Amino acid sequence: MFSTRQYVRGMTSLGTWLVVGFFCMLSCGTVSYAGTAHAGISRQSVDTLAKIGQATAELAEAVKPSVVNISTTRTVKLQGGVNPFFDDPLFKRFFGDQFRMPKERKSASLGSGVIVDPKGFILTANHVIQGAEEIKVTLSDKREFKGKVIGSDAMTDIGIIKIDAGDELPAIRWGDSDTLRVGETVLAIGSPYGLSQTVTMGIVSAVGRANVGIADYEDFIQTDAAINPGNSGGALINIKGELVGINTAIFSTSGGYQGIGFAVPTGMAKTVMDSLITEGKVTRGWLGVTIQALTPELAKQFDLKEEKGVLLGDVIEGSPAEKAGLQRGDVITELEGKKVEEPNQLRNMVANTPLGKEVRVTIIRDNKPETKKVVISELPADMRRPAGGNEYKNLLNGVSVQDITPDIADKLNIPVKIKGVVITDVDDDSPAAAVLMQGDVIQEINRQKIIGLKEYGKIVSGIAAEKDILLLVFRGGASIFITLSNK
Repeated sequence: MFSTRQYVRGMTSLGTWLVVGFFCMLSCGTVSYAGTAHAGISRQSVDTLAKIGQATAELAEAVKPSVVNISTTRTVKLQGGVNPFFDDPLFKRFFGDQFRMPKERKSASLGSGVIVDPKGFILTANHVIQGAEEIKVTLSDKREFKGKVIGSDAMTDIGIIKIDAGDELPAIRWGDSDTLRVGETVLAIGSPYGLSQTVTMGIVSAVGRANVGIADYEDFIQTDAAINPGNSGGALINIKGELVGINTAIFSTSGGYQGIGFAVPTGMAKTVMDSLITEGKVTRGWLGVTIQALTPELAKQFDLKEEKGVLLGDVIEGSPAEKAGLQRGDVITELEGKKVEEPNQLRNMVANTPLGKEVRVTIIRDNKPETKKVVISELPADMRRPAGGNEYKNLLNGVSVQDITPDIADKLNIPVKIKGVVITDVDDDSPAAAVLMQGDVIQEINRQKIIGLKEYGKIVSGIAAEKDILLLVFRGGASIFITLSNK
């Protein structure tokens, strides 16, 4: 068995072999095509391909022991009433309760995880372990252990569990996700559909993907390495055998792989993990501004020479930004010398800044560059909103929603006139599980209009547990009324 470190020291870069092999076959001109008589593949090409295959196999062999299978169980409350015929005394006299539907059942789900510490700490996706009552971790050598949740963060979809194996486990090596480039070769390892130790290969299709609608803080690596249900929480590795991402979701219209998968970069995942392990929670930096993308139209209105930076729509009273002298209409172009090009990028940069650190913020005001010094503080508790299913003590418990971004509206064909929040997930045990679905847009709740998350949270939190809920939902190109009932 090769260790990852031995593998990296003992071979030439896999990416180099891929390029060399490709150009070699082009230059040799002896690759056989269908219908070409007496043509064959040169020995040199065969040797090159063999080396590429061997290198890939050694890479997978070195890393697979660090990837585990995670199975969870949770109790799901079944929706819908019981047929009153089953309650008839005459029926019960002859058949008893054998035909009565149970009010709840056990639900099992599968996912993946990555051993990141020899002591048994495992990094996975939050939605893999969210709400789990029991967690079973199966190692590559088939040993099984009970997993304990150390912490989770719905805002990045990252979770941490721990097992006690009694010995040191094969921890994966951390890679630098910030150095990933589009086109680099990557491998995805996990347990799609419960098929453990599955390896797929592809490239980095894009980096810095945001506005996907999966989590609050998004900076995803996009890859075409095949990712399917069960891969969530698994490893995305580079050609050095280093962990560069945690596979979390796919974009699909069929529910299966369609060439677009997303992984949380290790730069973000490790920060969240360290905070959960050492502090028991995730602390995030806060600037105290509302921000928006700088469009050509806005740049023209503000008489800006370039369309670069992020526009401040508002500055919160008493915030670090206000204390530093930032104003509505300022355009932030740099943070600590790093260029700022779009809102999600700035948000992630601020969130990952250590609390109490003074940072240099470069702005454009009245067409003149200025530098402000801002002391980053902690995001206030009342502004921390989980991206997963919100915990409400009513029929909308377990329903996850997201503001409608331009990207989401385009992907789901939501007309401009439709306002509200889009449902990103519905927990299996949610009272609304049999009624609502992903992609639904909630426009009204109990005849009250929903413009965004703020209105949604305010209205839903005020609904009592025993109250029925009337929803106006946009689904399949039309608006329909839906009732959630306790009956």
